[in-house]
Amino acid sequence: MNITGKITGIKYKIFLSDTLKEINISDFNINECPSACLLKDKKHSFAISKWVSPKRTRSYPFERVYNTLHCSKKITVIPVVKDEGEKGDRDFIQWDTVSLMSLLDVYVIFAYYETAEKVGQKITNQQFNNKYVLAKIKEIEQYHSSALHWNLHELNTNLHSIIDKVKTSYSKIEKITGVKLHNPNGLDNFKEKIGKDVSLFMAFSRCKAQKAQSREFRTLQPKKSLSSLTKAKITITNYLGGQYFLTVDEIILSKEKVSLIEGKHSKNTILPSKGDIKDGLLKMILYSNLTDITANEKKVKSEAVLSLTSSKIKGSISSLNSKQEISNFFKVNQLSESHILLIKTLFEEAKQNKFIAKIQFSK
Repeated sequence: MNITGKITGIKYKIFLSDTLKEINISDFNINECPSACLLKDKKHSFAISKWVSPKRTRSYPFERVYNTLHCSKKITVIPVVKDEGEKGDRDFIQWDTVSLMSLLDVYVIFAYYETAEKVGQKITNQQFNNKYVLAKIKEIEQYHSSALHWNLHELNTNLHSIIDKVKTSYSKIEKITGVKLHNPNGLDNFKEKIGKDVSLFMAFSRCKAQKAQSREFRTLQPKKSLSSLTKAKITITNYLGGQYFLTVDEIILSKEKVSLIEGKHSKNTILPSKGDIKDGLLKMILYSNLTDITANEKKVKSEAVLSLTSSKIKGSISSLNSKQEISNFFKVNQLSESHILLIKTLFEEAKQNKFIAKIQFSK
């Protein structure tokens, strides 16, 4: 099943974000701050999140970004490249990541690592160049155009020089740690492929994303327990010309409507983790803002569904149920106050943003 849709703008109200720790800019170090925080100086306030890898399937970066989306000005720091050593992974920033951040009005700082520690045949505890990140934050302070304009400008004018910095830094890290890293020719190849034109970067990333989408389409993730194994490829086009090649965990297709279901499962706890849930909510932001949807080239309506399953839960409930039914579900499962608050807040977010949140038993 191939599904397509368009996003012309994002309308979404956040309810589940964490309270962000406030940090004064004079005390800020990107390597020591929380994964999401509030950065303040005398005049400005920004929400900052950071990624530990440019690959968006590692370490739930979407949860980190989600926690900042309620703030007016949002910045996320993403390493352009992360090399763990020749025996480990090497990941590169993708156009779709930048495009998604632009769509969510998040300013991207394309950062690089300058130090690391040796563990076995790999490197770990990689640290960003904090001076560089701070300089970029101060640039954004004075920047009065949209995140979209900033991100495109950085790609067009700055990405090549950052890749050069990456190459220099990893060469030093290799010498200091004695860990052999991936061939630096790969960085030159990446630099050449993306060119100095965003459209080349888009095309290069799109090819890689389509391959990743095809791999995921054939793989059932261990953290997902679905009522069927019906996966579907979805290609989302936005007004930037960017395309996201994603895989929907599960679909239910009727004559005129397709349900796009993002699944999160827990075997050992009564609910999936809050991080898992927020990761799923970022997909809800996308799916609940889709227009012009087609399923196998036929126009259909769509609904977004976040399905939380657990082998510890009894029965099922959804944001469409009555208050009494939801209350009965809480009693049957003897849920704690924290779980009750989490579910109530999640259901309120679902109602306000017109998607469905479901909680049900699954092995």
